[in-house]
Amino acid sequence: MQEHLIAYDFGTGGIKASLYTAAGESLASVFRPYETAYPRAGWHEQRPEDWWESFVTASGMLLEKSKINTETVAALAISGHSLGVVPVDGNGKLLLSSSPIWSDMRAERQAGEFFTGRSEQDWYMMTGNGFPAHLYTAFKLLWYKENMPDMYGKIAVVLGTKDYINYRLTGRIAADPSYASGSGFYSLKDNAYDDGLLDEFGFPKKMFPEIVPSTQIIGTLTPEASRATGLPMHVKVACGGVDNSCMALGARGIEDGRVYTSLGSSSWIAITSHRPILDKNLRPFVFAHVIPGMYASATSIFSAGSSLQWVRNQICRDLLAGGEDAYVLMNAEAAESPAGANGLLFNPSLAGGSGSDRTPSVRGAYIGLDLKHTRADLIRAAMEGIALSLRIALNRLMEMSPVSDEMLIVGGGGKSQLWRQIFADVYGLAILETSVGQDAGSLGAAALAAVGAGYWKDFSPIDSIHRLIGTKTPDAKAQGEYNRILDVYKQVNEPLYEIGELMAGRS
Repeated sequence: MQEHLIAYDFGTGGIKASLYTAAGESLASVFRPYETAYPRAGWHEQRPEDWWESFVTASGMLLEKSKINTETVAALAISGHSLGVVPVDGNGKLLLSSSPIWSDMRAERQAGEFFTGRSEQDWYMMTGNGFPAHLYTAFKLLWYKENMPDMYGKIAVVLGTKDYINYRLTGRIAADPSYASGSGFYSLKDNAYDDGLLDEFGFPKKMFPEIVPSTQIIGTLTPEASRATGLPMHVKVACGGVDNSCMALGARGIEDGRVYTSLGSSSWIAITSHRPILDKNLRPFVFAHVIPGMYASATSIFSAGSSLQWVRNQICRDLLAGGEDAYVLMNAEAAESPAGANGLLFNPSLAGGSGSDRTPSVRGAYIGLDLKHTRADLIRAAMEGIALSLRIALNRLMEMSPVSDEMLIVGGGGKSQLWRQIFADVYGLAILETSVGQDAGSLGAAALAAVGAGYWKDFSPIDSIHRLIGTKTPDAKAQGEYNRILDVYKQVNEPLYEIGELMAGRS
């Protein structure tokens, strides 16, 4: 009887549950959304009970869709969105009904005060935490301590997203290195919580879960979890990993120099290596890999696909009314515009600046608008601006670490063949399209379950699971045009930082 694995991918907007064979073949998947609440400016919260309800519902949906014998499910693993801060008491009960998620910005003042008299750069070089500091778990805990002292005093342990679900499944509290590395007090060099940083923050070490390998089986389903999910009690639960590292694994990041671009609502370029790639200016954000002794180092833009979505909703609104996919129609229009969009440039900082920008106050812009420009130019310039912004980041990463001459693109944006060609021409690299597509995070989680349950001896089967669909190679003429544009693009973006600061001061 064929045995099966289930991978769960918790994202910002919902959970995807995917069924795999023990050999890594994808059989079925379902998606269950959940809500994010924004009770105050900068507050982004989700309910852990919603995660659990969505996990339970998605499990049932997947079993119903696949029609498999549930007894054949042997193991599962979860990829979880990062920087979670779920407080529970000594009885394992939630202390808050809603918890800040990775993008929650409420702890900005706490982070600023912490670095008064301390070097933020030294903290970054130890932790690799290259997002704005206040997004990380440690500073949200400082916010709890200051603003909810009664609740804070009852905390027995603080859990991440997937670790809370693992606890509900098995009754065991544990974390893995990849998730722990986003805590704000994890030493990449030592691969452990740093006692000195814990002392500086004033946190007792016992407040945080034991760290075990991502592939370690932390238990099997409790009777309660089995009844809720419809899965048998013998299902083994691997510890799992943070979404960035699971995606790196699923995107073939199993050797030094392997690189991929994730092209979704936000976008990042990530390199797998045996040493963390750290730079005080570019500030790549680094997570411990789910592969022991390796790291996933990345740099990002916060608004990639969401910038193109803005163009769709605001500039191409008429295309939403028909029966065809608006993005397909937008691609057809953009193809009418030449490389360089007839001299029109676009900065995609519609959601503000990332860690590699001089200021989070920078905002997006069309630059060089002329009466001659068409909607085709506006669409193409947006696609090119996203690629050019990532090319700047790629150049810096390549200065610090050797990378492959092939780039895998995963995520929803990779479905566009035009955009793939633009990336090939802008990057000057062959762009690979494989059968994995948008499922890199799920495949990474499935691989953790496969190794943890003993079906795979290592992660080498990942390569054979990626079946090549097509390759976009650089067009020499277009590549030359983008190389010329890149220098201009860098220069015109500089004033946007100053304008962003001025505008932020007026708001």
